[in-house]
Formats: sequence, C-alpha cells, structure tokens
Amino acid sequence: MVAALLLLAGCAEKSAEEKMTKPESKGMRNADLLLKGDSTVYGLACEGCTDSVVVLLPGDDSDPITFNIIEAHRNHKVHGKLKVGDWVGLVRNPEDSTVADLVVNLDELKGTWCYVVMPKWRNPEAARMMTQGKDKAKGDSLRDEFFIPREYGFSLKRQWTAQSVGYVRQASGLEDESPVVYPRLLYFTEWHMLNGKLVMTSGEMKKQADGNMKVENNRQDTCDILFLGKDSLVLGSEGEFRSYYRRTGEDEINKLARQKAEERLRKAIEETR
Repeated sequence: MVAALLLLAGCAEKSAEEKMTKPESKGMRNADLLLKGDSTVYGLACEGCTDSVVVLLPGDDSDPITFNIIEAHRNHKVHGKLKVGDWVGLVRNPEDSTVADLVVNLDELKGTWCYVVMPKWRNPEAARMMTQGKDKAKGDSLRDEFFIPREYGFSLKRQWTAQSVGYVRQASGLEDESPVVYPRLLYFTEWHMLNGKLVMTSGEMKKQADGNMKVENNRQDTCDILFLGKDSLVLGSEGEFRSYYRRTGEDEINKLARQKAEERLRKAIEETR
C-alpha cells in the first residue's frame, strides 16, 4: 500500500497462513473477523493511560490489563493519542507479557486518508517534441488542460471494511483519447491488523455479464505504520514510505478533476452536434 499504497502498486504479499478468514454470515463477532496468525491484543483504553502505561479493557470483557509502554514511546511505536474509550490494538513483548512493544489507536486510524497523484504523458516522445520549438505553446496549453492533480486514497471503516476514494467518472472514449494517463486506482474492500502491521485487501473492478461491476483478483498487502497523528498518516514497506492526509469532506475530493472531466464531456457532446 505504499508502493501500491505504495500498496497502491504493491507491498509484501501475505503468506498462505496469513490469508483472511472469510465470515460466512453477517453479524459475526469482531474476533471472528480477525486474520489467522494475528496476535494483536484488542480492547478499549481505560482511565489511567499515560505516556508510561496503557490500561486496556480486553474485548473478551475480562478485567482491565496494564501494559508498560515506556520503551514503545522511546522507539516511536505508540501511534495515535490514546483517549478513554478508544479502540486500541497492541503487540505484547514476547519475553514480558506486561510490556507492549507497539500500540495503535484504531479509532484514530479509521477515516479517509488521501495523497496526491499526477498524470503522465501517454506518449512521452510526442509530448517531448510538443514542449520544444514552435509547438511549445501547444504543449504548454495541453499541460495546463490535462495535468490536473487527483487525490487517491482509502476509507477505513467499522467492521474492518474499506473503500477506495479518488475515482473520477468520465466517458471511456474520452479517457482513451486523453494525452495523459493516471496511475491505476486500486479498489479496497477490507482492512485488518496483523501483529501490529496494517493489511489492506484490494482487487480489480470487473464488469460482469449482467452488466454489474464486481471486485475480483483480491490480494492482501502489508505495511508498517510509521506515524499516526490526528491529520497525518505515514505507511512504509521495504524501505519505501508514503504520507497521507486526512480528508473529512469526501464531496470535495477531486472536485477540480471532476469539473474538468465534465467540461471535456460537454465539449465532446457539443462537437458531435
């Protein structure tokens, strides 16, 4: 998710034993929706949480447990500000079960996260020639018209569901004739934690014989959470990272890009009359 999130073109593929367990019916418990092999401890933050300890009410309704997080803080492994009642996931130290090596505020992780992408020329050689000599003005005009930034990203929701954001609807014929191409947008459907790492499930949108669209060729990609703040998220994988910003008004996402797509569609319709 950082090469493809990143993800957004390909993080580490999960091993077979880490594949998701698929719920067979709605209304399943949260524990039934977890990934196989996940040892993350989930629960709610209680009164008494400080920079030194996390007091966690486990999801199995057992008594609150206090975890030492001094070293986790020093190692920048406490992600998100903990507030009473927040849903939290933590990874125990393998040698001392009273110590948490990593803590993530999952309620703070939920929401819509975006980053900016730019298109590339469909034909780089033709574009290079247009941006030189007598055609430079034409090339500059095309760049101003088509090099519109877009926002890509995902929404992390309740019950481990996810949704892609950033799709700009336009006529397929106009898109095929456009002098620029945008990076491929993955379709996210689920998110999970796996021993402190973020796992995203995505696929490709395919048109079915009945005309409906369906996400196929699902895959799971794994990333490290490097930073989580109120409005910032940084994900990393295999030495690469990507920064995201939080979006609260989804109607504003790609507003300019949608306006440009609508203008080109209107222009194309007028030219055919």
